[in-house]
Amino acid sequence: MSLGLLIVRLVVGLLFVGHGAQKLFGWFGGYGPKGTGGFFESIGIKPGVAMAVIAGLLELVGGLLFAAGLLTTVGAIAIIATMLVAIIKVHGKNGLWSTANGIEYHLVLIAIAVAVALTGAGEFSLDAVLSK
Repeated sequence: MSLGLLIVRLVVGLLFVGHGAQKLFGWFGGYGPKGTGGFFESIGIKPGVAMAVIAGLLELVGGLLFAAGLLTTVGAIAIIATMLVAIIKVHGKNGLWSTANGIEYHLVLIAIAVAVALTGAGEFSLDAVLSK
């Protein structure tokens, strides 16, 4: 079970690190704080640049914590929070399915974060190492 949790934490956590880096630094095809901030302003999230930085930090730090299994519940909360905002502000009006830009993918990520937070990060985690 611990190996499975490690794989899930690494894949989801590191993908969130990448999303945070897109918002914060414009890496991996992202738009950086200014471009992301402009999009945020267009959907009513203001001030856009500041909120883009906050979202980017939540994704980057939350993803790092989740991947490392360090303060895993805190990392999971950061993931859940960003996905809830994405659902509320962008995807919720589009229904369930990803093919219609809906909430399907975001719900899967929320379910993974909740499941890992409730289960624990597993033996291959910094939480486990630090609790000994």
